[in-house]
Amino acid sequence: MANNKRFFHFVTQPPWKTIIPASLLLILFLIGYPLWSPGKTVVDGRHDLRQNGIWIQHGWLGDDTWFERNSRSKELFRSQEHIQALTKLLTEHHIRYVYPHLCPCRSDGTLPPVDAKQTQLFLKEMPDFSVLPWIGGVLNEHVDLSSAEWRDTFIQSSVKLLKEYPQFAGVHINIEPLPSGTKDYIVFLEEFKKRMPGNKILSVSAYPPPTKLHPFPEVHWDEAFYKEIDLHVDQMVVMMYDTSIQWNKVYQYVIAQWTQKVLFWAPNSKILLGVSAYDDDEDYHNPRVENVDNSLKGIHAGLLSFDELPANYQGAAIYCEWEMTQRKWEAFKDNFLAE
Repeated sequence: MANNKRFFHFVTQPPWKTIIPASLLLILFLIGYPLWSPGKTVVDGRHDLRQNGIWIQHGWLGDDTWFERNSRSKELFRSQEHIQALTKLLTEHHIRYVYPHLCPCRSDGTLPPVDAKQTQLFLKEMPDFSVLPWIGGVLNEHVDLSSAEWRDTFIQSSVKLLKEYPQFAGVHINIEPLPSGTKDYIVFLEEFKKRMPGNKILSVSAYPPPTKLHPFPEVHWDEAFYKEIDLHVDQMVVMMYDTSIQWNKVYQYVIAQWTQKVLFWAPNSKILLGVSAYDDDEDYHNPRVENVDNSLKGIHAGLLSFDELPANYQGAAIYCEWEMTQRKWEAFKDNFLAE
């Protein structure tokens, strides 16, 4: 008995009272992690509704001044052949919603110009797609949501674009950063929706829900904010990346949790779930973790938690067209698409 007391006293003193529990947790982790399967592989296409989305480059609509400012060549965009090749590629991968970049707006709220001839040709070649210009900018740099004048100018410029090119299905708004609970954003969406031409889609890029695995509240929207936005938009496209996560399974787990939450939190809006396909290797993004394969595994796991697909679910949205490679397209096809 005395020996037991001495042993108990020994292991409850520094540094052993810290080392022993930590070692046990490490052992449990090393045993449990290989057995943990938070992501799911689904290859029968059950989650593909042929309504997927993709963000595409500015050059598809941009005017000559954009190419000059950015020292870019127009050759990859300004031809019927290239547009038809894009159309064929997107059709093969069941893309329905196309978001051509038209950011950032000017500081007064006016949108950057498009090339009229190119835009007409682009829309003529894409009659089976819902094309929504991707508009917005950086908060407090290009965007001043607190200003009624700025909001009016931005909305007026957007509505003018939709009237000039009625083939556009609507607009896709992306304003970053945008902290959860930003009241001026709700006012802006309410004003925008009221002035939208009939039957046009108001779509927004949405931040994912909060998670303890990425404790940066400025890039997450809580349930209350989702529910407010849900009252004023038609579609949310959730940016489920830039998490700083360095473990494949942890990322899959987070994506699964986000998938469940956003579909539950925004019942009135159509939901597209963002798939990371870009290769920037930064502190906030590890392309070996945040990639097409892991994104889809997390989405599948989240969707499998429902008895049937929620009515507001539309599919996956790829970020972004200019980073997609043949291997990434094959991964998307093999791990998501229906025959």
